[in-house]
Amino acid sequence: MKKWLAILFCATMVTQVQAQQKTALFNGKDLTGWFVNGTEKWYVEKGQLVCESGPDKNYGYLSTNKNYKNFELTLQFKQEANGNSGVFFRSGIEGVKISGWQAEVAPINQHTGGIYESYGRGWLIQPKAEDEKYLKTGKWNKYTIRVVGDEVTTWLNGHQMVYIKDEKIGKGEGFIALQIHDGGGIKVRWKNLMIEEL
Repeated sequence: MKKWLAILFCATMVTQVQAQQKTALFNGKDLTGWFVNGTEKWYVEKGQLVCESGPDKNYGYLSTNKNYKNFELTLQFKQEANGNSGVFFRSGIEGVKISGWQAEVAPINQHTGGIYESYGRGWLIQPKAEDEKYLKTGKWNKYTIRVVGDEVTTWLNGHQMVYIKDEKIGKGEGFIALQIHDGGGIKVRWKNLMIEEL
């Protein structure tokens, strides 16, 4: 009996340590810890982070004040209207010209989960056509992005979308950023943004 209690205690402690390593990137109240790039709309509504096209119908980014190198990021997103957006990592920016890599968030069959290099090589990898079905249009989706060294893996609603090993990504440095695409008519909601540095 004592042996099983000891095992249970150890398992509980490991779980607590793992939970403590995860940090909320969004506090559910305001944009503390983030920086707005561009004139598109970023606001908090009902504890959710919302990005929405502004009058300029241009690119916009909400970037973290801190840089992240190796991490696992989990979040939930829900696309309203046109959902063309994404999550940049190891990125830098001048005005609204961003350099780095994007884990895509887009409407159905537009490669959510794929990796795109901004102002560089373009698409590095896209999900298989049969995996596009894992996106839930108009509903909450769980997204996981793991970046370690030169390796990037994405999961959408528990299903692995892509894996890539890339030397240039391995040398990258910079922040995490949420994107709103140009063109107007875009609205995406985000919540439960949690990061674990690795």
